[in-house]
Amino acid sequence: MAQVEKRGGLLRKSSASKKPLKEKVVLMYDEIFMTEDPSKCSPRFWEELFLMKVNLEYLEGKLESLDGEELMKIKDNINCLFQHCIKALGEEHPIRVVNALQTLCALIRGVHQKNKSTSGFDIINMLMGFDKAELCMKNLMESLDSLLCAEGSESLKSLCLKLLLCLVTVTDNISQNTILEYVMINSIFEAILQILSHPPSRREHGYDAVVLLALLVNYRKYESVNPYIVKLSIVDDEATLNGMGLVIAQALSEYNRQYKDKEEEHQSGFFSALTNMVGSMFIADAHEKISVQTNEAILLALYEAVHLNRNFITVLAQSHPEMGLVTTPVSPAPTAPATPLGTTPPSSDVISSVELPLDADVQTSNLLITFLKYSSIVMQDTKDEHRLHSGKLCLIILTCIAEDQYANAFLHDDNMNFRVNLHRMVVLFCVKPMRHRKKAADKNLPCRPLVCAVLDLMVEFIVTHMMKEFPMDLYVRCIQVVHKLLCYQKKCRVRLHYTWRELWSALINLLKFLMSNETVLLAKHNIFTLALMIVNLFNMFITYGDTFLPTPSSYDELYYEIIRMHQSFDNLYSMVLRLSTNAGQWKEAASKVTHALVNIR
Repeated sequence: MAQVEKRGGLLRKSSASKKPLKEKVVLMYDEIFMTEDPSKCSPRFWEELFLMKVNLEYLEGKLESLDGEELMKIKDNINCLFQHCIKALGEEHPIRVVNALQTLCALIRGVHQKNKSTSGFDIINMLMGFDKAELCMKNLMESLDSLLCAEGSESLKSLCLKLLLCLVTVTDNISQNTILEYVMINSIFEAILQILSHPPSRREHGYDAVVLLALLVNYRKYESVNPYIVKLSIVDDEATLNGMGLVIAQALSEYNRQYKDKEEEHQSGFFSALTNMVGSMFIADAHEKISVQTNEAILLALYEAVHLNRNFITVLAQSHPEMGLVTTPVSPAPTAPATPLGTTPPSSDVISSVELPLDADVQTSNLLITFLKYSSIVMQDTKDEHRLHSGKLCLIILTCIAEDQYANAFLHDDNMNFRVNLHRMVVLFCVKPMRHRKKAADKNLPCRPLVCAVLDLMVEFIVTHMMKEFPMDLYVRCIQVVHKLLCYQKKCRVRLHYTWRELWSALINLLKFLMSNETVLLAKHNIFTLALMIVNLFNMFITYGDTFLPTPSSYDELYYEIIRMHQSFDNLYSMVLRLSTNAGQWKEAASKVTHALVNIR
């Protein structure tokens, strides 16, 4: 027999003498794209359609090939297809349901692609018609809710979540996606929580469920009442919150593992040896090659959970084995379309590992430690805009944590000591590159309260980002985190055994950097806001240090450091005095720093 080849919906024999034959499902699609109702000639048309395997490539390509006017001519058929897809979701036959879900994905993506200003049609009207939109979406959301909550096929649940993610992410700006109004009215919040609270479903679908929830929470969050925000803020079920925390921890841990693997590859290879000999000329390239695709979707989910739900703060400290150190057999995952966000969920062995009992030989971790390690990687390189925003989100999350009373309690708890191995930059293109800076060995890291790791991360950021493209916003947020932690220590008289000299030295070097680059920085930023925050931190140490510094000798070290670096403070005073006596735009901002320097001087 002649070999049959399948390509673009065509079935053709290898013989060139015969015309190519089309799949039956492709012929049926072609009928839908005609102006006449396809069910007129074939009453069982819609029933047969959902028994055929979906050809997503052909269907989406067909929609893409039509212009706005051509699409409007077949609007009735598109409406009919959409409605029959929803109807098929209620069928008992799983093949019909699977094909209906995949067809809906293709329709939603394909029609949104045509939603340009020149097309002149509304998405809702094009997909289902204004008059039937409310009923259609109600039926669709109820069907999806039932499929997600039922004890049925995991593949079906996966497809339901992919469809919802497709629906949510078809527009660049989620708040401009008007179809989501119906998702707000017909909530699937409880179905998402059910997935997160049950370990088997969480292992299969937890990642998609958490990302979906994070996206729905952000729909017009500042413009109107979003029911998903309200509901998320009052969740108090321990199993659900822990489930959400585990999914986030798994995704961040997977990123950390991938980065560490790539880092070790570079360190053990010939290229690493070569760069060590040659110097900094190639080291920047080596650092760039280590970069791993960041996961903003899961970071957004962590922010929303920490920001909206005070009960979630307890999840940050829940201990579990260090992910990646224990493994279990991998179970086959259901086949499903690629996630529309372009982010890859963690593998099932990583997801399963956290369900294992604690082992005395396995280093314990928690979500906060995993997040701090993730932040230490992301915040290393803020040169491109993408990583800059990712680093900003990390600092916003840390600010939320530093503001919370309960979070501060476990951060400063002497009975909760952990060894946190933060990632550090070896060589940087700053004002003074630290070519001989070495990474701390894992084995030499002491077990300390978690607040020490947070302060280490802030000091690391301060020291390593004094560069030409100065990330002012990130520096302000970084100093704010330190200030909030000191406020808690002062209020609760917590005497933290920390190497404060490193923080003081970093802050003074930052002041020196601001002064030495005054002209360049003032053209873009108000550096006096940052300078004032730094000076106020020193004022806090001087005035209230006796309430939270660990020993009298720490207080002596503070005075020694200020006196040793007195020239820097004198230079700062001269600079702000000069600008505060001139009638320029910085007069008021500079005068505030002048007054704040009284204690130090």
